[in-house]
Amino acid sequence: MQELSQGVPISIHLTTNVRQGDQTEDFLFDLQGQAVKIGDTLYIRYKEIQPDGEEIPVTMKIMPDGVIQLIRSGEMRMRLKFAYKEQLETSYQTPYGTMMFHTFTNHLHVSLKDRPYSGKVDIEYDLFAATDKIGAYKLALEFTA
Repeated sequence: MQELSQGVPISIHLTTNVRQGDQTEDFLFDLQGQAVKIGDTLYIRYKEIQPDGEEIPVTMKIMPDGVIQLIRSGEMRMRLKFAYKEQLETSYQTPYGTMMFHTFTNHLHVSLKDRPYSGKVDIEYDLFAATDKIGAYKLALEFTA
């Protein structure tokens, strides 16, 4: 594996599918980002462009134990955690205080390749506030150096 501690520029193709009640929305992003490996943990960093043009810094942290964290910075700071078939607590910091949620991950798959340096992350999860299901989400992130 090449040395990634300084970061390698990557092209990212990100699709998300959001199902809330009977509403479904699909989002598609083609972005430039960076892959950084620190120890056995891989960080994929990029900026998500909102409809209003605002850029939200996002970090996907892929840990060697199979747990993935998705950290969105900015005014609304969110840290989602995913582990296959596990329910994990997560927080969402808003200007009005911190809200607690939990995720239940139905599907989680990560594949990484060395030549060319590339990978794919698939996550399907449900998001809950207390016992209420907010929605079902699918996230697919593909990257290539």
